[in-house]
Amino acid sequence: MPVKMELNKKQTNGVKPVKIYTRDIDNTALTQLKNIAQLPIIHSHIAAMPDVHAGIGATVGSVIPTLAAIIPAAVGVDIGCGMMAVQLSLRSSQLPDSLVSMRSAIERAVPVGLGAHKTVSIREGACKKLEVQVNTLFDKHPSLLKMQKHPRQTWAKQLATLGSGNHFIEVCVDETKQLWVMLHTGSRGIGNCIGRYFIQMAKKDMQRHIHNLPDKDLAYFSEGSENFDHYVEAVNFAQAYARLNREEMMKIVLAAIKPILPAFILQKEAINCHHNYVSKETHYGAEVFVTRKGAINAESGRLGIIPGSMGAKSYIVRGKGSAESFCSCAHGAGRAMSRSAAKKVFRREDLVAQTIGVECRKDKGVLDEIPAAYKDIDKVMENQKDLVEIEHTLKQVLCVKG
Repeated sequence: MPVKMELNKKQTNGVKPVKIYTRDIDNTALTQLKNIAQLPIIHSHIAAMPDVHAGIGATVGSVIPTLAAIIPAAVGVDIGCGMMAVQLSLRSSQLPDSLVSMRSAIERAVPVGLGAHKTVSIREGACKKLEVQVNTLFDKHPSLLKMQKHPRQTWAKQLATLGSGNHFIEVCVDETKQLWVMLHTGSRGIGNCIGRYFIQMAKKDMQRHIHNLPDKDLAYFSEGSENFDHYVEAVNFAQAYARLNREEMMKIVLAAIKPILPAFILQKEAINCHHNYVSKETHYGAEVFVTRKGAINAESGRLGIIPGSMGAKSYIVRGKGSAESFCSCAHGAGRAMSRSAAKKVFRREDLVAQTIGVECRKDKGVLDEIPAAYKDIDKVMENQKDLVEIEHTLKQVLCVKG
C-alpha cells in the first residue's frame, strides 16, 4: 500500500505543511524540506515524491509551489533535464545476438561526458530555432560569456549530446516484448552556466533584502524585479534547449542503430518530459510557479517516464492528476547513497553482477551509477499508486552512460 507521512500538518507561524510520499527519507532531506517550508513565498504546502533525497538547498524529488517568486537553486543547474522515449515497430526477437556493435554505434554518434560535436552543421537547422533567444541572452548578460570557453559556439556544438553523471541512452524491452529507445539528458553547459549565474545573483539580492534565510541556497527572485524577469527568460530558453536536445539526440540514436536492425517505424507519439524545471500553473485557487526538482508533471491523462537504475526496470506512466502532489510524481528511483559513498562501498565485480543481461560499460568509471546506489524502483512505484498508473514496464538490454 502507498505510504505517506507529513511534517507540520497544519500551518504554524507561517511554516507550511510538507506531504511526503514515503518513509524512506534521510535526516538531511528532512531538514531541507523543513527549511523550504519556512519560506514566506510557499503556497499551500510542499510535496516530496517517493524518490526524495538530499540535494543542494532543496531536496531532489520535491515539488515547490511559490507565490510571485522563484528559487533558482531549486530549479538547479541542469535546467530542463528530463526523459524522452519512443516505441519501435520491432520485437526483442529481432535484436541481434550481440548488442556490442549497437552500443558502439551509439557511442560513436553521440558525444558523452564533456564531449561535443566537432561542427554545428549536423544540427544547424535545429540551432536556428534557438539562435535569436541565446544571442539575446548573451547580449543582456555578458557575464555568461565568461563562464565557459567559446560559449557562443559551445551551446550549438553540444546540442544532441548526452553529458555525464546519471544521463543515459537505453534500448529497452517492454512487457509485450516490444522495443523502446529511451534517453535522459538536459540543457548541457549552457543550462549549467545559466543556473550558476542566476543562483549567485539571487544570493546577492537576498543579502540586500533578507538576512535570515534558513539556507543561503534558498535565495529567490520576487516577481516584478528586473532579475526575476531576466531569470524567467533565461530558464525558458534552457528548458526549450533541453527539450530540443533530447529530440535531436533521439534522431541521431535512431539513425545510428538503423543499419543494425530490420526496417522499423516509430509507434505511438514520442514522450518528452522535463523533471528539473519551473512552470506557471494554477493550484488550490492560486496562480503559482511550480518548481519540480526531480519530479514530472502527472496531470490527468499525461504520459511520463520514470526510469530505474541501469540494472532495474523503468516505467511509462499515465498521470492521475492528484491535487495533493500538485499533479506530480517521482522522476526515477532516486539515489540511496552518494556517488562518493558508492565508489567506496562497491567494486567492479558488484557492477558486473548487478548489470547481468545489460550491454553497458562495466568499468570503475561508472561505479557511482551501480544499481545498488539507487532506491528500489518497485517501492517507489508502490508509494505513488495514487499519483500514476503504469502503462508499460521496460527492462533495458543496452545502456550508454554519460
